[in-house]
Amino acid sequence: MTSPSIVWLRDDLRLADNPALRAALDRDEPVVVLYVLDEVSPGIRPLGGAAKWWLHGSLASLGERLREKGGELVLRRGPATRVVADVVEDAGAGAVFWNRRYGAAEREVDGGLKETLRGDGIEVASFAASVLFEPWTVRTGSGGPYSVFTPFWKACQALPAPRAPLPEPRDVPGPGSSPASDALDDWGLLPTVPDWAEGLRETWEPGEPAARARLRGFLSDDLDDYDRARDEPAAGATSQLSPRLRWGELSPYTVWHETVAARESGANPGAASRFLSEIGWREFAAHVLFHHPDLATKNLRAEFDAFPWPRLEPSHLEAWQQGRTGVPLVDAGMRELWRTGIMHNRVRMVTASYLIKNLMIDWRRGEEWFWDTLVDADGASNPFNWQWVAGSGADAAPYFRVFNPELQAQKFDPRGSYVREWAPDHAAGDGPEPLVDLKASRAAALRAYEEVKQAAR
Repeated sequence: MTSPSIVWLRDDLRLADNPALRAALDRDEPVVVLYVLDEVSPGIRPLGGAAKWWLHGSLASLGERLREKGGELVLRRGPATRVVADVVEDAGAGAVFWNRRYGAAEREVDGGLKETLRGDGIEVASFAASVLFEPWTVRTGSGGPYSVFTPFWKACQALPAPRAPLPEPRDVPGPGSSPASDALDDWGLLPTVPDWAEGLRETWEPGEPAARARLRGFLSDDLDDYDRARDEPAAGATSQLSPRLRWGELSPYTVWHETVAARESGANPGAASRFLSEIGWREFAAHVLFHHPDLATKNLRAEFDAFPWPRLEPSHLEAWQQGRTGVPLVDAGMRELWRTGIMHNRVRMVTASYLIKNLMIDWRRGEEWFWDTLVDADGASNPFNWQWVAGSGADAAPYFRVFNPELQAQKFDPRGSYVREWAPDHAAGDGPEPLVDLKASRAAALRAYEEVKQAAR
């Protein structure tokens, strides 16, 4: 009598380089591939709207690919601890495999389930698949976590090189009768009334095949210019891989090794190294989240709890969200975000700085908006980067830095191409009036940061 294996997928929606899937196939038993939409377990953060849109597309693609290989994707919704146990019983499974997660609530769920299943005699194993260097393996000389990127990344590079990616399996044999599955459309992940996702559909094709195609295109066509043009939002020099990595349609091991191979084959070595360091920044975010699980809600640097946030002006927050601040580069970025679910990284820094340090709105309000509107909204990178801009997080020196959006536009969008594309009213001289004076609001922000500095003494 067979005892199928269950592969519980989460942020690893791929067949290639999936260690949990490989472990299941190595048992030479039928495989049940399971995805659980869990937004109810304690501490699990519900997905934002743009993320739900991406998840729908990625699951649809994965389900089709599994059927081509003889398998089936089982969809269930609810608290993962109960749902996975139910599927184990329904399938008569003898083993459950998954790839590890690093948020505190996720680790709590995974650890509890592992203990329960093993107590019932089920084989359970978890694997490293979403980061190159697991957070507890990178330690300072005193044994603690890192708070500055450069020494963190240097320590990572001193560790054994990331393992080679695993090949995609030829077949994923399912059981004769799969456990019952929800219908993907019944989950309501796609917006309907109103349908605001037209721009997302025009911009993206979720799924592993499109992810692999984009990686190949980036390495062959865009990598050589990455270090020179990556900060220019109109240049199209970025990888556009962040949602692919966030949803695990690509593994970081694949990105790492194929980038190294491109460098060894003659690609611009400086550009390749700079791109790999951006993968390192993603690793650093996961490292910080692991050691500071309340990163999305609590200042990493406790002295910033004394920051004198003024009373929230809702009309200012709404104007920022809608790209109506009167600042061309900020408004262009916010409109790009709403239309496409993505924003150029340089512009992300500028729009975040403007919200925090010119409008004097708590960074958590901006983090929440990005969480809802970014297709690559990640539980580590999103709050980590917001805290970096705010000055309250890791590697945030100089914490009092204020990005001047006009100077940033002159430097990185000197011909106004990005602003013309996303905020043509500004380019035509018809944009909204500025909400605040940049010089005066900068001075007010610096006074507030000085209060924090004085309070910490």
